[in-house]
Amino acid sequence: MAGAPRIEHLVTSGTFSLDGGTWDVDNNVWIVGNDDEVVVIDAAHDAGAVLAAVGDRRLSAVVCTHAHNDHVNAAPDVADATGAPILLHPDDQVLWAMAHPNRRPDGPLADGDELKVAGIGLRVLHTPGHAPGAVCLYAPELGAVFSGDTLFAGGPGATGRSHSDFGTIISSIGDRLLTLPGETVVHTGHGETTTIAAEAPHLQEWAVRGW
Repeated sequence: MAGAPRIEHLVTSGTFSLDGGTWDVDNNVWIVGNDDEVVVIDAAHDAGAVLAAVGDRRLSAVVCTHAHNDHVNAAPDVADATGAPILLHPDDQVLWAMAHPNRRPDGPLADGDELKVAGIGLRVLHTPGHAPGAVCLYAPELGAVFSGDTLFAGGPGATGRSHSDFGTIISSIGDRLLTLPGETVVHTGHGETTTIAAEAPHLQEWAVRGW
């Protein structure tokens, strides 16, 4: 038996570099699937750790919520080891090329796409702002959304660096994420999980404050 679909969590550590700066970061890597088949959401930093977590299961895709280097730096090695395609929204190609100038993603993500794994769907929501091609992945059967760096526990993702925009991320959160059921668990790119209900009351506050 393949078992019920589930969410597995791995934390990897490394650096994020952009605009001439480099910062130490811990990243959440999410693995969604069952005993037979999984997808990896954001193959960060440590390909060996990601591959160990996948084990002998079939990896159907390496999905990138966006192309900042800390979220994609292990993606080619994971893909090459498994034969899985790397999927990225085309609007983030400029950021991808900074991390992997000699390797392109294998396929595009588009708003409204549904990725199938272990009998459930992951719906692609294009949520630009933190990055132009940022996406979130909504899994209604699991009551979960994987938000990358678009939404965190306590606020939106950072927009103070190149290829980001504060007004755009606020619109993305309000229009695409806070319309999901309140009980939806938000699995973030860094730090703790939260829920849509916990974050929804603060959108106007963030917008006024210019988070």
